Amino acid sequence: MEGNPTVTALREALRVSPDNLPLRQHLAGTLAGLGRYDEAEAEYRQALAGAPSHLGCKLGLANTYFQQDKNSHALVIVEDAIKSPDAPGEAFVLYARLLARAGEERRAASMYRRGIELDPKLADRELAGRLGVDDSPAGAGGKSPESDVDELGRQRAAWEPPAAAPDVTFERPKTGFPDVGGMEAVKEQIRLKIIHPLKHPELYRAYGKAIGGGILLYGPPGCGKTHLARATAGEISATFLAIGINDVLDMWIGNSEKNLNAIFEQARGSTPCVLFFDEVDALGASRSDLRHSGARHLVNQFLAELDGVDSSNDGLLILAATNAPWQMDSAFRRPGRFDRIVFVPPPDEPARAEILRILCKNKPLENPDFALLARKTGAFSGADLKSVVDVAIEGKLQEAMRDGVPRPLTTKDLLSAAHSIKPSTKDWFATAKNYALYSNQNGLYDDILSYLKLK
Repeated sequence: MEGNPTVTALREALRVSPDNLPLRQHLAGTLAGLGRYDEAEAEYRQALAGAPSHLGCKLGLANTYFQQDKNSHALVIVEDAIKSPDAPGEAFVLYARLLARAGEERRAASMYRRGIELDPKLADRELAGRLGVDDSPAGAGGKSPESDVDELGRQRAAWEPPAAAPDVTFERPKTGFPDVGGMEAVKEQIRLKIIHPLKHPELYRAYGKAIGGGILLYGPPGCGKTHLARATAGEISATFLAIGINDVLDMWIGNSEKNLNAIFEQARGSTPCVLFFDEVDALGASRSDLRHSGARHLVNQFLAELDGVDSSNDGLLILAATNAPWQMDSAFRRPGRFDRIVFVPPPDEPARAEILRILCKNKPLENPDFALLARKTGAFSGADLKSVVDVAIEGKLQEAMRDGVPRPLTTKDLLSAAHSIKPSTKDWFATAKNYALYSNQNGLYDDILSYLKLK
């Protein structure tokens, strides 16, 4: 039973008129108001399936994501929404909440000011207090975000400390492509761009082609992009340097650029080296979307390092991964930079069987049917499959604690675990589908359309 007469009435009305968008939006908003966010999410998503560009439904979905702590999903929607010249104040205030949750209080304050300038009724005293913002009309209408940052830069210019070289760790991975289940098309792209040039350098020198370059891997989270990058280094016995945003970003003006330069210089001194940037969209965001000069300077520095302006990148092999390629500056796709953009989809059925086989290696087993398990785990990412194995093992451990007898994993155990886990890739594809359909002028996301059988 629904338990709420308004919800019941709205659902009854939708049974009669299932394509009534305002009605479905009203139901979704009512469910969200009752704290039933998973149901609200489902209704918003169904509404957007028929009207993908409806801003009200998109912001409603972003808010339900926010309430469920699905922050990356909410950010993709909101960051797209605020690009619109008629973006409502609601979009900026929600963006402020997301930024505040991520610890970016300064940007959050700027977005909050913008939001209440557009709609003073959205003022939130608790959020304003957390961000140190005067949300009165006079306080809200003060300096622009750009001027705040520029003034902060001038104040710090005289006393900012020098940047120390980032503390990074080089690895010598022992894994290779045999340890990566499936992904044959992606592996072949990496062979052509990275492995063959190192194994046959004389051929490349004969044609005057430098050994090095960049590949950008994109796709839903948990599908093995980082694992594949590490296996690439192991395949060619190269050093491997994994860089996260915390290794680069610094609170002091100018130090982030110095950190990035120091990382590239260390990698150039250890060639052949696979330099891997995870969540690269955080370092290479579109400059047209950035609201202060410091972030734009970092993007420019990244582009200069990829070009090898002051140093040769010969023997430096650059891989990067992102879940949101639509947020990256288009300049990164120029030849000589990330000139190969490779879609890393969820593993197909043979790959899922192979991944499960690898994950179950050296574990007590009772002839599990990996082919059957692969058929039953459609749309599962590699991380989802790892969760399947982990959940099955936890169940066996509970049995062993109770009975005092350890027993091997069976097909039934793994199937039961799989039924308890929802594939994490579906939310990503719901967002990616909109970009592939409506922001794909250069064909960059054709692989997504092909995967979804929309092309």
